[in-house]
Amino acid sequence: MFGRNSESEISVAELKERLDKGEKVFILDVREIGEYNFCNIGGHLIPLRELPNRLEELDRENEIVVMCHSGARSGRAVQYLRQVGFEHAKNLAGGIDRWARDIDPNIPRY
Repeated sequence: MFGRNSESEISVAELKERLDKGEKVFILDVREIGEYNFCNIGGHLIPLRELPNRLEELDRENEIVVMCHSGARSGRAVQYLRQVGFEHAKNLAGGIDRWARDIDPNIPRY
């Protein structure tokens, strides 16, 4: 089971701070395309079910912040990515729902 810890998770506040500083952060969105089209904060879309077949789109050496709606799917994605050698994958705690509540209320919630 995916455990929460500082090495495998990042808060929406920390991500926002890093983006505001101009850091280039690779965001991987593992939701479905309809969810992404409804609302997103940018990032590279690879639905969770497609992830095993699209690993070549990701860089094993760089940090990857994985997000979904609430953090459940992205948690599973991070667990999988770490198992296959993506040591710098982190789950966005609370997903886009937490982002909408805590960072940007203009993001529609569903």
